[in-house]
Amino acid sequence: MSDVKIAAELRTEFGKGAARRLRRADKVPAVLYGHGTDPIHLALPGHDTMLALKNPNALITLDIAGGGSEMALPKHIQRDPLKGFIEHVDLLLVKRGEKVTVDIPVILEGDAISGTRVSLDSPSISIEAEATHLPESVTVSIDGLDIGTQIHASDLVLPAGTSLAADPDTLVVNIIASQDVAAEDDAAAEQAAADEAAEASATPTEENSAADES
Repeated sequence: MSDVKIAAELRTEFGKGAARRLRRADKVPAVLYGHGTDPIHLALPGHDTMLALKNPNALITLDIAGGGSEMALPKHIQRDPLKGFIEHVDLLLVKRGEKVTVDIPVILEGDAISGTRVSLDSPSISIEAEATHLPESVTVSIDGLDIGTQIHASDLVLPAGTSLAADPDTLVVNIIASQDVAAEDDAAAEQAAADEAAEASATPTEENSAADES
């Protein structure tokens, strides 16, 4: 898990205009909250924040000018839908030794037998761990698995100090036959063609439309 330090400034101006001015100065508006404290409004350096948030569960140490040092985890990242730059960040205040619930990615390792297709039904899984010892991912071996094999959340081997927070019955990996996938694709294509034909037959012709309008 990444552990990064970011210099932060306290924000005293609010609203859309103030946020735009911050972004023009390559800074990101942020809010730090948690443990029943009043939210703290911050301005973070844009480039450093972008690098830190490449890992969604990065543990961030905030050196707040005039406000001491705090540890936080990113909880919500708002990005510009077109350009992708960070518009706003919600940060959760955490303490050393405290347990938190986060989602971590599921990484597949190995290859199932020939003639199968691996369906990763849950690309991420919710776990609980200490805020200062969050795992980056959980690895699942699919090496040599046969058709019909299913791996559920309860089957995962989690890193030490980590417990499952997701529903144990959550389907994570499903091994299916390649021909089943092809059949599903053919059925979907046939249904799409049937829908198009039905839609075309329901559309009035220009002659009928003119008659209806007269």
